[in-house]
Amino acid sequence: MRLARVWDLTVRLLIGGFIGYLIFYLLDRNLSPCLSDMFQGSSGEPVPPASAGKSVPIDGKSKSPSRLLFVGVMTAAKFLDTRALSVYRTWGQKLPGQMAFFSSEGSTSSYPDLPLIALPGVTDAYPPQKKSFLMLKYMHDHLLDDFEWFMRADDDVFVRGDKMEDFLRSLNSSKPLFIGQAGMGNKDEFGMLSLAPGENFCMGGPGIIISREVLRRMAPNIQYCLKHLYSTHEDVEVGRCIRKFAGVPCAWSYEMQTIFYHNGSGSLAFTRDLHSKEVHRAITLHPVKTSQHLYRIQNYYNALKGSILRQEVVGLQRDVNDMNTFLYEKTDSALARPNLYRFRPQHPDEVLEWEFFSKTLYSHLDYNPRRSPKFSMKWALNDLIMQMMDSINRYSKQRGRIIDFKDLLYGFQRVDPLHAVHYVLDLHLVYRRYTGRKMTAPVRRHAHLEQAFGPLQLVEEQNCLGTGPAVYDLKRDFGDIIRYYSGGAGNFAKNSLSDEEYDCAVAAGNVTVHFIVPISGRLETLSRFLTVMEHVCFSRNESVSLTLMHFAQGLSSDGIAGKVRELKGRFPSHLIELVELAGNFSRARALQAGAARFLPSSLLFFVDVDMTFEGGLLHRVRRSTKLQRMVYYPVVFSQYDPKTNTETLENAFHLTEDNGYWRQFGYGIASMYRADFDAVGGFDLNITGWGKEDVDLFERFIKHGEGDTRFTVFRAVDPGLVHIYHPIICDAALSDAQLVMCLGTRAASVSGGRTLARSLLNDTEMLNAGWSGFTGSTALDSQTTTMPSAH
Repeated sequence: MRLARVWDLTVRLLIGGFIGYLIFYLLDRNLSPCLSDMFQGSSGEPVPPASAGKSVPIDGKSKSPSRLLFVGVMTAAKFLDTRALSVYRTWGQKLPGQMAFFSSEGSTSSYPDLPLIALPGVTDAYPPQKKSFLMLKYMHDHLLDDFEWFMRADDDVFVRGDKMEDFLRSLNSSKPLFIGQAGMGNKDEFGMLSLAPGENFCMGGPGIIISREVLRRMAPNIQYCLKHLYSTHEDVEVGRCIRKFAGVPCAWSYEMQTIFYHNGSGSLAFTRDLHSKEVHRAITLHPVKTSQHLYRIQNYYNALKGSILRQEVVGLQRDVNDMNTFLYEKTDSALARPNLYRFRPQHPDEVLEWEFFSKTLYSHLDYNPRRSPKFSMKWALNDLIMQMMDSINRYSKQRGRIIDFKDLLYGFQRVDPLHAVHYVLDLHLVYRRYTGRKMTAPVRRHAHLEQAFGPLQLVEEQNCLGTGPAVYDLKRDFGDIIRYYSGGAGNFAKNSLSDEEYDCAVAAGNVTVHFIVPISGRLETLSRFLTVMEHVCFSRNESVSLTLMHFAQGLSSDGIAGKVRELKGRFPSHLIELVELAGNFSRARALQAGAARFLPSSLLFFVDVDMTFEGGLLHRVRRSTKLQRMVYYPVVFSQYDPKTNTETLENAFHLTEDNGYWRQFGYGIASMYRADFDAVGGFDLNITGWGKEDVDLFERFIKHGEGDTRFTVFRAVDPGLVHIYHPIICDAALSDAQLVMCLGTRAASVSGGRTLARSLLNDTEMLNAGWSGFTGSTALDSQTTTMPSAH
């Protein structure tokens, strides 16, 4: 019995010891690399334990604790402080690993945090075969056991770290893998790259990724590969070396064309709209030639990530709302699941009508029921379809298929004001299966979609400057804020706060707005404009100036000069001046001369004497005009002829469809900095007479923005800026283009469509004459009505 107990205890001790040793061995194997990094850099020099868990030096440069991927970026000494620095500060901070920049011998940077490795015996000469091969050798000699994957990249590529991590973690890093966009050279190079039939290489521009095993096999033979170069293409030679010594070609895959995306537009690549399926699907983008576009792409992806996170938040809130429905029998309708029937009309007038569109939009919401869709609608549909296709293809890799969008055949849309915009789309899709039985087939499907409105967000502006005794209190003034920015049903305008309430019209700061106004006579109109300036600007001590550019054209200017002297006498601290110009009236010449009176850093506001405005305009001008970044072209509300609508005379800011229209085609009112005005060459002084000079300047700014993507022409409806009606006289001596513009403006300013329809229906004689001309039949009277038969 005693011997049995001893034997049992011995067996237990042996088993326990073995298990303890096994645990110790496993822990030591997994933790030893982490512990060695805590106390030792790759150069073998000790590092204080305090650096554990932080960035630790690798070859004297910063190192992230992640060990998935090491990126070697080939660059040149002249790009270290520009393009390379931008790469490091954008996508270099989001890598699932570490990066270093490889340049020529003796290269230095003004930024000590830039991880730079100057390769001995290497120059920045092109082609960079030696630089590329020695970079790979450096990775092998110093970093082979520290990372699972290694990437060779140029300094004009953008890498999405999050998508790269997901992609690499889906692959087996222990296998010899050579990954990139496979190529065989362009048609002019066939037969000149010394490639055997069927051989390929990974194109270097979008980036090349190799596994640790490939680097282990290939790097010891780099000297041989450098001595046996058959072309001037560095990526071709790297591919040849890997194929010879690692035994693997560049991976042939349908997906690689989109994952490693090369834009063939050259210097225009990624300089325009980034909202495309190629940009959304890609892991790497090439080429990105300037620092500003690297930051722009980074900002776009950050915004895209924010949108995805907001959608996840909404999904979680909907889950909570569903649970509340079961637990407390209460629900929040704003968080309900997508449903085209959430709104239940209680009256026929509440029914939400659908709009139909194909290449043309058919809508009951406009007096022109058949028209071309606006750009905003096209952009919204494009965005919606991209989101839908991303959702459909989310698990395409697991399913071995991908579905591509081909065309939108037709669709319906409607707006549920409380919840969302609803769509029914008829889509032409292409189904592609690339695993198993491969196939490609056209598919037609209907999609029922809901794009929900986000929650109301209130932002309290800080450091507002105004005439009121106190700043806004969000709780106290909540009702006023909502009333100020909403407006009644059928009314385009926002309501105004009372005089006692705080006016935050200059929240952008106290930047002086220089009003430049061209005039010729029109004393009564000028008096009205000066009254507006006094009430809105001067009496409130706003930071503004007024420069009137006057063409006397042989008439006495005493009355105008007297008005200006009187106003200046009441407000001596403001710059108010009248500048006399000789010759016939020319708006372009007047504004050009007025702008020349100010410094390049001055904020100019070109405005006409027949405009009226509210104090909020100054706030929007300051906020919407940025030096070397943005000019502001407000869309003004233009009144109809008061003879057709007496309501126009009562309140200039009662903006309804019967009172006036938004002058979408008008570009005469604008704000810009003098430096930006000069940068596009100012006005074309050869344009005389009515109109066209403003359109020419607007087009110059548009072209300027195409060359500098940081520059924007901002155009938006401004409810605080109203054009008071006046008769428009079109001189027959105008050029054809100017005459067409003038006649179009005069016709548009007569009356609204609804008012004209009422006038026609109430005038039996005119209606009879019009109907007779249309049908060729006898006059129509109140007793008999002859209608054409329907076929």
